[in-house]
Amino acid sequence: MSAVAIRAEGLSKRYRIGRALPYKTLRDTLTGAMAAPFAWIPALFKQSEVRDEREDTIWALKDVTFEIGQGEVVGLIGRNGAGKSTLLKILSRITEPTDGYAEIHGRVGSLLEVGTGFHPELTGRDNTYLNGAILGMKRREIDTKFDEIVAFAEIEKFLDTPVKYYSSGMYVRLAFAVAAHLEPEILLVDEVLAVGDAAFQKKCLGKMSEVAHEGRTVVFVSHNIAAVQSLCETACLMDAGQISKYGPAREVARDYLQSAKSQAPLPLDLRKDRSGNGSARAVSLQIESTDSDGVIRPTSRLKVSLGYRSATPLRHARFQISVNDYTNVGIFLLDSEAVGSLPEVLPPQGTVRCTTGPINLTPGRCFLNVALSKGGVMADYVQYAGEFDIEPDTVPGLSRLPERDWVVCILPHVWSIDEDSRQP
Repeated sequence: MSAVAIRAEGLSKRYRIGRALPYKTLRDTLTGAMAAPFAWIPALFKQSEVRDEREDTIWALKDVTFEIGQGEVVGLIGRNGAGKSTLLKILSRITEPTDGYAEIHGRVGSLLEVGTGFHPELTGRDNTYLNGAILGMKRREIDTKFDEIVAFAEIEKFLDTPVKYYSSGMYVRLAFAVAAHLEPEILLVDEVLAVGDAAFQKKCLGKMSEVAHEGRTVVFVSHNIAAVQSLCETACLMDAGQISKYGPAREVARDYLQSAKSQAPLPLDLRKDRSGNGSARAVSLQIESTDSDGVIRPTSRLKVSLGYRSATPLRHARFQISVNDYTNVGIFLLDSEAVGSLPEVLPPQGTVRCTTGPINLTPGRCFLNVALSKGGVMADYVQYAGEFDIEPDTVPGLSRLPERDWVVCILPHVWSIDEDSRQP
């Protein structure tokens, strides 16, 4: 059994909301220190020991207990305000818990917010050495890694420029490079990678994977569920400051996404969580199988009906429906412009229909995103606008269907052996 890198017991953190606490003067501090030995006296006159649960406080964390072994890669997922960042700040010793405690066995490198620990007046070079010193590195160790850090961050031209002039992308590139390359035994990473571009995010995920394979511990907070699944073996789902599920990353991610979608069963025309200029709207969505019994099977053809509404006739309208898996990664796209089968002008309201070929998908649930554009401008976009289930069934040419967790698409195929490979 692996040694424990992080152990938390009953971690709780309470914040006061609505008003700021007044600053204490020296006299207040001295008076408080003198009165502290007698603070227990008022409790004798209370009828019950009721904890302070006033309306102007909120528990960001509440009785969180877990263990992370050395070398484990754990993803923290959950909605905004679930307590993920608060937990990392406590583990990084930035925030003190209200109750409970956490044991950290090893040197910690953390990247919680853009530029955390950077001094704005110092240059990139100076901050690299400063952060290394904070992590407990000796100058000789930092010298050894310095060129590698600078090359990873891609800021050679600006190395001797004060970081207060850096863009947020430059900030996070340098901050991540320092945190990942100075060989901490435990790496804590919050959702700061969203600041970087796609190429840098890919580089960061590769580096964290490399760190994990070196036997170091990584705790990774992200809303990118696909990244969590590819990088992490284990995931922790947080909700309202508590751990609601802890287990294999794929299972936890599936439960999280399923619960998030099940709480928004509103009809499409009533959905408020949409984007676009609103000049036209998708108002209904229906997914059917062309099979006579209406069951959607792995090789079924789909008939998708999308109702729309606009104040004026639709000119140069483009309808797009993406079919995604539960991580919101696209499987295939239905695009009216790609096939060019709709008239140039459509009536102000109506329904468009699309019929697919065989979908060739493994059994499981699929989700649909809907986009409606006019003249190249996005009018309406709704995520998770609909869903459908693919039922298990036999597929010609396949003796066994692969599971959805393993692969999404299926393709009947034939194997054979080359004549030159046959034994004499």
